[in-house]
Amino acid sequence: MTDQPKPLAAIYIRVSTEDQAKHGISLQAQEEALKNYCKALGYEIFKIYRDEGRSGKDLEHRPEMVKMLQDAELRKFQSIFIYKLDRFSRSLMDLITTIERLKEWGIDFVSLQDKIETTSASGKLMFHIISAFAEFERNVTSERTRFTMKSKFQNGGLITKAPLGYKIINKELIPAENSFIVQEIYQAFLNSDISLTQLSKKYNLSVNGLKKVLANETYLGKVKFGGEIAQGKHQSLLSQELFDKVRGKLKG
Repeated sequence: MTDQPKPLAAIYIRVSTEDQAKHGISLQAQEEALKNYCKALGYEIFKIYRDEGRSGKDLEHRPEMVKMLQDAELRKFQSIFIYKLDRFSRSLMDLITTIERLKEWGIDFVSLQDKIETTSASGKLMFHIISAFAEFERNVTSERTRFTMKSKFQNGGLITKAPLGYKIINKELIPAENSFIVQEIYQAFLNSDISLTQLSKKYNLSVNGLKKVLANETYLGKVKFGGEIAQGKHQSLLSQELFDKVRGKLKG
């Protein structure tokens, strides 16, 4: 009876600076510990991926990490072993996202020092706990961003993109050199029988783009956020009367 082939494991090791390599957990120390751990769990080592002198802030600037994930997607091995989570990534979100991708590819993940792995029920539970904290962090960041944006909106300064006729300088919306075009478009639409298709072609816009221009309250000096409208700090390009007449014709 022939022996079953052993599952293959990839080992990933990293140190961020030369000083860390000399005085911290060296590449060699990580490598030896992980080799022994792989063998104890019955794995055969497929390859050892080493990133020396690389930061843990992001994954893209670590060539060996990128190569390992490419090999993982090709299912060249069954598991990834690391010494400690911060050797893999300092970003919790990057860590969770990457492990989720590994799960999709059927690749297990093992962290020696943190006692975290996705090969057992207890390891999966620990990973779900980490995922919950990551989700909490996402929600807090989202709420903080929305609060900041709403504060800017309430102060009349929230403009994410300059519409036709405006430009953004020092985060402020000011009339551009072609601001007169907005008045021209409104007058042409209101006082002639020109179709939306013809008018959009004349000003090199799509029909939908033209409709957005004809309904954009930014031209009244206002800002919009989350369905609410407030008075902005920027200069208006149209009168309320002209805007209302055009809106009425659009509806008709």
